[in-house]
Amino acid sequence: MSEQELLIRLQKGDETAFKTLVETHKKRVFNTVLIIVQNLEEAEDISQEVFMEVYQSVSKFRGDSKISTWLYRIATMKALEEIRKKKAKKRFAFFTNLFGEANEVLHESVDFVHPGVVMEQQENACYLFKAINLLPNNQKIAFTLSTIEGLSYHEITEIMQITLSSVESLLFRAKNNLRNSLSDFYKNQYQ
Repeated sequence: MSEQELLIRLQKGDETAFKTLVETHKKRVFNTVLIIVQNLEEAEDISQEVFMEVYQSVSKFRGDSKISTWLYRIATMKALEEIRKKKAKKRFAFFTNLFGEANEVLHESVDFVHPGVVMEQQENACYLFKAINLLPNNQKIAFTLSTIEGLSYHEITEIMQITLSSVESLLFRAKNNLRNSLSDFYKNQYQ
């Protein structure tokens, strides 16, 4: 079925069309969210939230962009929301701890390993994901959508709602930042 047919069926509340949408896009949505939040359980929850939002708001979708673009936009926004919530919790916990009202500060996992990485490559992947996690959010999203998900620059401009030159700039800076972050690791690895 064409994307236009799928959209019409989704807007009519067709459950089969919704199942088709979920089956077609669930892995890519999950992987995109996972790279951004770097936590399996959170990525699963956020991915479900993405599809719930799509189901609830598909009647408002005008079809100006592809459905997949709309899904990625929702997924990246929800993932960024989760990161902002975690940062706010960490700040609150830090300040609470300073004043002696809490027992511990929340910490993010620093040893994230993507479940799709082969065992022999997990150490390398761990360093890569740490470096990706250090990127500013916009660079992280642009890099993930381009390099990991294989989306075109045009698709990224629609998802992130920025100009083509902004996408090019974000990717250039992300690659430079990753190159700098990973240069020492790879020098030591292959000497």
